[in-house]
Amino acid sequence: MRNRFLTQAKREYSPRQRLAALLVEAIFFMVIFPFALLLLGGLLDRWLGWSKLMQEPINALIGWLLIVGGWLFSMWSIYVQFTLGRGTPVPLMATQKLIIRPPYAYCRNPMSLGAIVLYLGVSAAASSPGAAVLVVLGAVALLTYIKLAEEKEMIARFGEEYLAYRRRVPFLIPRLRGGG
Repeated sequence: MRNRFLTQAKREYSPRQRLAALLVEAIFFMVIFPFALLLLGGLLDRWLGWSKLMQEPINALIGWLLIVGGWLFSMWSIYVQFTLGRGTPVPLMATQKLIIRPPYAYCRNPMSLGAIVLYLGVSAAASSPGAAVLVVLGAVALLTYIKLAEEKEMIARFGEEYLAYRRRVPFLIPRLRGGG
C-alpha cells in the first residue's frame, strides 16, 4: 500500500487537473465542513447546556479576524504548493518537490495551522463552545495523522532533504523569522 501511494505521489498532474481537485476540496472545506461544524457544535452546545463563548460583538470580531487570518495563511500555503511544488493538498496529487520557502519556512504545516485557526474563528463567530471542542478534537486527530503517517511519507519521498528541513523548521507553531 505504501509503495503504491509513493508511486501515485510521484505522478505529476496538469495545472487544470490540480485546479479541478482544488475546487472540489474548496467546496468541502469552505462550505460543507463549516456547515457541519456549526450544526454539530450547536447540537453539542444544546445537549450539554453550554452557553455562548463570548458576548456580541466581541465574538464576531475575534471570529472574523481568525477566519480571515487562517484563510489567508491556508491559501498562501496552497498557492505555494500549486505553483512551486506543482501539487495540491490532495494526497493523491502531492507536491513534486519539497517546499522550504515561506510559509513552509515558518512551520512545516502552515495549511493545517491556517485551517485550525480558520475553524476556531468559525466557532468564535458562532459563539459555540461545542464547535470549538470539535475543532480541537479534529486538530488533534489531524496532527496525529501528520506526525504518524505523513511525515513518514515525506521521509520516503524526500529523504535527507526532508530530515534536514524537519530539524530546522518547527512542526506547527511558526517562527516568524526565517525564509528561504
